[in-house]
Amino acid sequence: MYGAMMKGYLDNNLSEKAIDLFNKIQNPNDVHMILLFNSCAQLKTKEALDLVKKISKQIPKSFYSNPHLLTSLLDALMKCGDVAHAESLFHSSKEKVLPMYGAMMKGYLDNNLAEKAIDLFNKIQNPNDVHTILLFNSCAQLKTKEALDLVKKISKRIPKSFYSNPYLLTSLLDALMKCGDVAHAESLFYSSKEKVLPIYGAMMKGINRLNICDNAELAMSQLCISF
Repeated sequence: MYGAMMKGYLDNNLSEKAIDLFNKIQNPNDVHMILLFNSCAQLKTKEALDLVKKISKQIPKSFYSNPHLLTSLLDALMKCGDVAHAESLFHSSKEKVLPMYGAMMKGYLDNNLAEKAIDLFNKIQNPNDVHTILLFNSCAQLKTKEALDLVKKISKRIPKSFYSNPYLLTSLLDALMKCGDVAHAESLFYSSKEKVLPIYGAMMKGINRLNICDNAELAMSQLCISF
């Protein structure tokens, strides 16, 4: 019951109520801890960070074998701005699962540390589509020639099945546009069989950013036709 209520508060952006409820639980389990960390991640305040640190010191060591808990803790630390603490916890963890890498990469991005996100991506043995999206977002944040070269390199390596993910396609288009390779982005856009709204948005934002008015109008006309 406590877990359901805490999750409900989180879903309704009432993190403080979720935290208040957590404080009333006599013997919280790992699920309650995860929900607490998620609540603190939603708040992103100094008080939330202090609570995350306090609770992380109190929880049983056995809880740290739960990768979901570790991921939520890393996410909370990153979203509250304590990159150093998150890095220390991540590097000291013996068993690193894929969601932990994702939480760290997202955290680096949120803290404008795109190069660190890219370095971490290169250490993942079998990155999934989420990691690839985060990589493209990192390159989009950097907007350098080196970032563009990496985007092209990785886009050639990824499994074809990844291209069925509209979020991945959108992040790839966004990275190409932000790194200045309009031709490559256009080629990918027009060859895509299923164009969802975010894909049009990524193209139009990139075109407008580069002041290519004719192409922006063309993208808009195609959008209207699709309806």
